[in-house]
Amino acid sequence: MDDKALQMGKSSTAGSFFLLIGTVCSSILLALGTLFLAQVLSADELGSYSVVLIPSSIIAAFRDLGVNSAMTQRIANLRTANKHDEVHDVIVSGVFFEIVSGAVLSIACFVAANYFATLLSHPELSSYIALMSVSIFASALVSAASSIFIGFEKMKLNSFTQMLQAAIKTLLGPLLVILGFSVLGVVWSVILSVVVSGFIGMLLVYFVLFRPLRKLKIGKCNIKQTLPSLLKYGIPLTFSGIAIIVLPYVFTALMTPYVTVGMLGNYTAATYFAVIVTFISVPISTALFPAFSKLNTVTESKLVRTVFASSVKYLSLFLIPISMMLIALAGPLVYTFFPQDGMFTALFTVGAEPKFPYAPVFLVFSSIVNLFVLFGNVVLNAFQIGIGKTKQVMKQSILALVVSVPFAYIVITCFGKMFENEVLVVMGGILAFMVSIIAGMVWGLIWAWKNYRVKADFGNSGKIFIAALVASIVAYVVSLILIVPYVIMLLVGVIIFLLVYIICIPLIGAVNSADLDTLRILTSELGPISKIMSIPLKLMRKLCKKSV
Repeated sequence: MDDKALQMGKSSTAGSFFLLIGTVCSSILLALGTLFLAQVLSADELGSYSVVLIPSSIIAAFRDLGVNSAMTQRIANLRTANKHDEVHDVIVSGVFFEIVSGAVLSIACFVAANYFATLLSHPELSSYIALMSVSIFASALVSAASSIFIGFEKMKLNSFTQMLQAAIKTLLGPLLVILGFSVLGVVWSVILSVVVSGFIGMLLVYFVLFRPLRKLKIGKCNIKQTLPSLLKYGIPLTFSGIAIIVLPYVFTALMTPYVTVGMLGNYTAATYFAVIVTFISVPISTALFPAFSKLNTVTESKLVRTVFASSVKYLSLFLIPISMMLIALAGPLVYTFFPQDGMFTALFTVGAEPKFPYAPVFLVFSSIVNLFVLFGNVVLNAFQIGIGKTKQVMKQSILALVVSVPFAYIVITCFGKMFENEVLVVMGGILAFMVSIIAGMVWGLIWAWKNYRVKADFGNSGKIFIAALVASIVAYVVSLILIVPYVIMLLVGVIIFLLVYIICIPLIGAVNSADLDTLRILTSELGPISKIMSIPLKLMRKLCKKSV
């Protein structure tokens, strides 16, 4: 690998690690709270909670108009050019816009709460939807702070605010439910966690990052000049946010007339596990964003191709096994954490009755979309945004919307009216989301190759998939044979999967000695994690020598 590419990789890996720490720790905290909530809430209550989230989540996606991504990209570029006075204006303009847009949309959601509740076929939830409108404004502060932290590459601060938000939600949610507030308690925990983390995040931005810039600022802050440039960069990204964030909620809204809240509870339970893949994908893709921003696609075309292909390969090495593990062990995973009779009493019972019997099926199909990383899907988005081609991202997202929404409406309506099958209705929503990803990805990859000659190494991608497929088949077969409590089945399955995968990838040539050296260098600045990573890396190196 090129020296500059390797140095960028080390920087991105270190940044990804601190983002990963924040994501994993916050996700673990949220998972603990979620597991407890799933024990004390019925499937109907969990489904009702998922309905309450739909309006505020959809509206929030239109809040920033891509200004947050623009702030990250602009701050990274200006810091590289030592234009700190302009960074000052970017921060002021971005935060100002977030506060105004967040306030306006929060009020709009509050006023229209009754309409949204009726539209979703659950008018009894209108008061909860109105209450959730507060989160739209508070999340504006959280998002603005996070974008500024990442632009400055202060990943530790970003991780801190993530973990703070997760800790508050995890502690308050179960506590309020125990006190008898049910769904209302969960809603309050979400609101308070976002409000507190947003306030603390903005304080950190001001005292740690912004106040030193004020001393370097000459003249007045020119919001009128700075904000339009941020919007010009960011508005196209709004469509990307709609395709990625909003579409699942749109599909859920289309399902509500045809499924019970209990079935929505099964789907929600599956999504709790499906997000495990984001522990890796979000931190790495976020760290790659400022890395790609520093590349010159004209004078460093070879380096761009190297960084893109390497990013796809190394990201796939971690994401694909996680995705295939979720597919192979979906049943034991869901049944371990969500038994009908309570987690602590049923963990050691053979064949414990599950609380969400359909969740494993939904988890399997929801996880398939994560396999698209092999083609460059995750890296493609970071690459396009990093080099400033947001209009192309917008075009791909519009295509995803145009193709998937009519498809979802036809499929979900067909399954709901003609077959009257709730499971098929949910599967239709999952399939529609898959179609949305494929449509934008195919066009994006063709565009990236045509204009910049960047692509994934499909030979390596195929080998990585084969190794993960072999490991998943072995783990699945073993889980079927074992007649033990689900927790034992899950642990054995995970251990077997990892062993088979680690053995397979060097033997079939998915990685070689040079790759292992690169991985060792990339992880060398991760402290204790580097020592843990060295164990499988040493084993794979020995297997590489034997396979030669």
